[in-house]
Amino acid sequence: MQLYSFFNSSTSYRVRIAMALKGLSYNYQGINLRAGDQHSEDYQQVNPAKGVPVLVDDDGVSLSQSMAIIQYLDDAYEGHRLIPQDALAKARVLEFSNLIACDMHPVNNLRILGYLVKNLGADDAQKQAWYGHWIAEGFVAAEKLLERYGSGPYCFGDQPTLADCCLVPQVANASRFGCDLSPYTRVMAVYEHCLQHPAFKEAAPESQPDYID
Repeated sequence: MQLYSFFNSSTSYRVRIAMALKGLSYNYQGINLRAGDQHSEDYQQVNPAKGVPVLVDDDGVSLSQSMAIIQYLDDAYEGHRLIPQDALAKARVLEFSNLIACDMHPVNNLRILGYLVKNLGADDAQKQAWYGHWIAEGFVAAEKLLERYGSGPYCFGDQPTLADCCLVPQVANASRFGCDLSPYTRVMAVYEHCLQHPAFKEAAPESQPDYID
């Protein structure tokens, strides 16, 4: 398998965690989003949406969009189950995961922040205020979901799920942007616990071949 990834992309990070949890090996193809590699004609043949990640498996199946990739891996490959099969447990994991994947990440990713600065003239303070606002909106909700329905050291039980695959990269990015995460005690407890797991260590940005300090 081949994974097109960028070390600091939270969506790529999600997939790397999922693949490590399932014990799947792959060839890493770095796509430097900061340098604009995603806009090259060659890469647009791989992903017309000009983003990462993209997974190409050994059967030639090519998939973009992290949530679709993880669903496919869970259905097509044995090993650690990331999305529960029980109807309610599945719904809770997806509810939490989509809060991050659909509400938080899309308004704060690199292309959106770039548009704010280049097209709308936002300065650094305004960009930071934008980022911090949506992080707070999302993590307030995430904290409440974990308080109501979470259990165990991970988001939902004693084993990591898709919810943890989504949570850890979002916390890491928010921390990198200097957001105050201290109000979200349950979120941070899960995050710190996940970081001790070998799969999360393997998937971390600083462990990737294209990592830039």
